[in-house]
Amino acid sequence: MAASNASTTKTLRPDNIEIPPSTSGTNKPEEDEGPISPRSWRHRTVTYQVPSRRPTTGSLDAEDYFVGPRDMSKHSKWPFFMRMHGSVFPKMILPLTVVTVWSTAITCISEFLHPLAVSTLLLTVLGFVVGLAISFRTSTAYERYTEGRKYWSQLIFVSQNLARTIWIHTSEREGDLGKEDLLNKLSALNLLNAFACSVKHRLRFEPGIDYPDLRDRIEYLDTFARAADLEIPKPSEKKKVKAVGEYLGVTFAESNPRKRIKRSKKPLGNLSLEILNHLSSYVHSIIDNETLKIGLYQNQAITGIVQLNEALTGMDRVLQTPLPIAYSIAISQITWVYVMMLPFQLWDDLRWITIPGCIFAAYIIIGLSAIGREIENPFGNDVNDLPLEAYCEELEMDIDTITSNPAPVPQEFMGRDGNMPIWPLSCKSYDSWKGRSKQDIRDALMTKTKADMVVRKSFAQARASEEEAEKAHHGTQQQDA
Repeated sequence: MAASNASTTKTLRPDNIEIPPSTSGTNKPEEDEGPISPRSWRHRTVTYQVPSRRPTTGSLDAEDYFVGPRDMSKHSKWPFFMRMHGSVFPKMILPLTVVTVWSTAITCISEFLHPLAVSTLLLTVLGFVVGLAISFRTSTAYERYTEGRKYWSQLIFVSQNLARTIWIHTSEREGDLGKEDLLNKLSALNLLNAFACSVKHRLRFEPGIDYPDLRDRIEYLDTFARAADLEIPKPSEKKKVKAVGEYLGVTFAESNPRKRIKRSKKPLGNLSLEILNHLSSYVHSIIDNETLKIGLYQNQAITGIVQLNEALTGMDRVLQTPLPIAYSIAISQITWVYVMMLPFQLWDDLRWITIPGCIFAAYIIIGLSAIGREIENPFGNDVNDLPLEAYCEELEMDIDTITSNPAPVPQEFMGRDGNMPIWPLSCKSYDSWKGRSKQDIRDALMTKTKADMVVRKSFAQARASEEEAEKAHHGTQQQDA
């Protein structure tokens, strides 16, 4: 009886959000249904909105305003030169303070004790070198930033394509085997979400599986990360002084991001790669049981696994291949030498204006260098880093959209009343044209082509007919005669 009720139940559509009571025939109490997900439709009066950045206090202090990555969904009406969220200004406070003290000291010594003037020729020579160094630093950092975004785009694209291939082209057998096939497909798609989340944590040097977006998806898998999870030290709370030092860009306050990985007592493995192993096994199983029959889709599924592995390797390459340390040291030294030499070269012409002039010049030069240093690793938690949480949530919602309905049946949706095959030439429905001959449809298509030529924007200028053109041509010939 339960099976017959389930077979006659209509499939839900997006416009029918209300969930009907269970048709399984059991009267299981609601309190025995287990814990409810925060995304569940039960006991919820508003649509669930996933957070696109880490929850903060909502205040305007540094803990909220300078913590990233930046929420791309929020819009600011402030002009760019007045915005602080996303600016490197907090990391510029200490360098600008040093430059202010230095330029003030040099200016006072030059004014009251002994002039410390240097030819401005040195300013020109050093300025050219500093410009090349800053340009190189910024271009290489932005190249790594764009590469990281391209690999995440590839991950999302391949995951969507693989999810569609599994959900649409993998058939479901009859009876209990069909329920197993459906649950297996959902489990595989959950592994796609888990893969994206594991890559995010891997790129941020966060070992183990004890994360809200990861544990419940892969805890049942046999992985090195799960076996070592209890042995991984928990992240320690940052002291106030240390947190302020990190906001201000003090290098002595920065912790080693690989600290927890180094302190693990057990091998951590490669969680993302292990998830791909399980996905490969699933693809192999649906090929073996012939639920994925067509060779083209089989090749597409296997190729998708390979492309996910390629994206993983590419992001590891971006993360593990920073700008050579020799370049970073040289650029930093050249920049600071140039900034420290500014007061000696500007005082003879600017006098007391040397102090604000040096501050503004230092803000420009050191600021560009700080931007390059921040975006060099695009996968971190700085304000200008890539919003990896938003990418993972976007993929999750896309897969939820794919699985919200069974595979569409062309015979069903093609014949609906709203389908107008020859629109905008004709507003007749699919059934109306179905009742006419094939030649009538082809004639209508030819008429549609001619109509398109009349209204096409690139040919909107009126043209003279052939007869008018010939008359104009003959008139020209007669005038020449």
